[in-house]
Order: sequence, then C-alpha cells, then structure tokens
Amino acid sequence: MSDSFHFDITTPERRVFSDTLISLTVPTTEGEITILPGHIPLVSPIAPGVITLVKKNGTKDVMAVSGGFIHVRTGNVVILADTAERAEEIDEARLAQARADAEEAKKRVTSEDREQFADIAARLARELARTKALHKWRDIGRGKV
Repeated sequence: MSDSFHFDITTPERRVFSDTLISLTVPTTEGEITILPGHIPLVSPIAPGVITLVKKNGTKDVMAVSGGFIHVRTGNVVILADTAERAEEIDEARLAQARADAEEAKKRVTSEDREQFADIAARLARELARTKALHKWRDIGRGKV
C-alpha cells in the first residue's frame, strides 16, 4: 500500500490545487471525513465548509468549498467543486463585505420567496466557509493546528 495519494480539486473556472497528499479532510453532507492512503472507493456530495490537507512533505493547507462532489479511487482523489478557494487567496475586506451583503439580503427576503431565500442561505454558507478557512489557515501559520 502506498503512503500517499494524488489529489485534484477543480471548479468550473479553474484547477484550484493538484499535489500528492498523505491526508485530506472534507465536509460531506453526511459529516466530515478524512481520506488517508488506501481509503476505500467513495463518491459523496460535499457540503459547504473547510477542506484541510496535509502534503507529502508534511505541510498543511486549507481551502473553502461551497459544494460539489468527491470521488475517491485507489491512489487518487478528485473533488469537483461548485466553488473552491485556497485560504491564502481570500481577501479579508472583500469577505467581510460579502458577508454583510448576504446578511442584509437575508433581512429583506420574505419567507414566501423560497428560491431567493435558498440563494441567500447558500451565499451565507459559502461566506461562513470562507471565514472558517481563513481563520484555520491563520492558526496553521501560528502553529496551532
């Protein structure tokens, strides 16, 4: 059995990350899972949240994801994400503004407009995931994780 696996994460716009890992933690709709070398094959939907990965050299990285699917095969893991962003790419000022805009939109929507409410809830979940990823990435930089 190998001591690592290849990982790719792609969105409709771009390939976000591609490298060899020894561990990958992903938020699925059934709960958080950790993929290690030799994991059984799996396909699962992803929930908005934080992805934590450990590269073969031992360094950790963090990403925010808003949804999509993970496919685990022997020696290879692929995530097709709706949106994904490496924590170091997140602009804190834009994040705060986007979150404030989503909160304001939430106040204006009526419960009768289910489609608009669902859209705003998804925006809030995405911004929360981005916030968590940024905080976790900062903690890693300070040696706390």
